[in-house]
Amino acid sequence: MSTLLLDAEALYLDLQAGVRPLLRPGVALVGIWSGGAWLAERLQRDLHLDGEHGVISSALHRDDFGSRGLAAGADHTRLPFDVNDRHVLLIDDVLYTGRTTRAVINELYDFGRPASVTLAVLVDRGGRELPIQPAFSAARVSLPGTQRLSLARDEHGRFSFDIKTLEL
Repeated sequence: MSTLLLDAEALYLDLQAGVRPLLRPGVALVGIWSGGAWLAERLQRDLHLDGEHGVISSALHRDDFGSRGLAAGADHTRLPFDVNDRHVLLIDDVLYTGRTTRAVINELYDFGRPASVTLAVLVDRGGRELPIQPAFSAARVSLPGTQRLSLARDEHGRFSFDIKTLEL
């Protein structure tokens, strides 16, 4: 069994550099709850962007809502700006099937109609079930479907990854 070693802090710096060309006047950063929200918060600060970043949850629009119920983070959507005619840069930690991204876009449109929506992710692990592609990903990795990759943040705001094997 091989071990996947990912340096989340180094990948964050790559994400920061990759997001710069995606920025345009008036763009709003929106982080997907929870890892994406942490990334958006830090990007907003480190890139010295005006205004506040938003946070969006996928919980209310998930296609597995019936089996999952109301997950943690369901009430975490916070968009402190008008999304109408706004360029939105969605930030997520790990892109896998695309189902969370689809749900988040549905949630975003509940608040208005953005001029555009662009996706940037820290890690793209493939395995897409929907035609969703990031404009930028700091890394691409391949993991078995039985493993879950998630971003963690310590008390000092430093990032790391957590890999868990799911029980079937």
